[in-house]
Amino acid sequence: MLYLPCILIIGIGATATTDLWAIVRRFLLGVPAPDYAMVGRWLAHMPAGRFRHERIAAARAAPGERLIGWVAHYLIGIAFAATLIGVTGPARILRPELIPALCVGIATVAAPLLVMQPGMGAGIAASRTPQPVITVMQSLANHAVFGVGLYLGGLVANALLT
Repeated sequence: MLYLPCILIIGIGATATTDLWAIVRRFLLGVPAPDYAMVGRWLAHMPAGRFRHERIAAARAAPGERLIGWVAHYLIGIAFAATLIGVTGPARILRPELIPALCVGIATVAAPLLVMQPGMGAGIAASRTPQPVITVMQSLANHAVFGVGLYLGGLVANALLT
């Protein structure tokens, strides 16, 4: 069994599932897609020691911030896939199950609520946004979809590599 290729397939598949969900939400519900350029801007300021911003949109733009944000988005998805395998064990690759994947997916919502949003100026659990409860609920939904994507990615990895 090749664990790294499986983790890559699962992580990329789960992240792509989340991106497809963002397109569906925008089309059906009018919810704007995430702006990964802002994530890239936040990350690009870190080497200079700047980890927190009052409002990331007002921070100085960084060269390549959109690419940085998108690459980070997929690398984080891959890291979360590795977390799923680490938590549930490598045997899970041979037997993907929805509930563990969904639980890990939902648990990953802690990263944006407790790290990314505060660092970008939105406060803990989006407390500094106009509608924090709605923002948190959308984050939970997105990460639940990511969990479903972890499961689907597991099915694909299992079919391709076992």
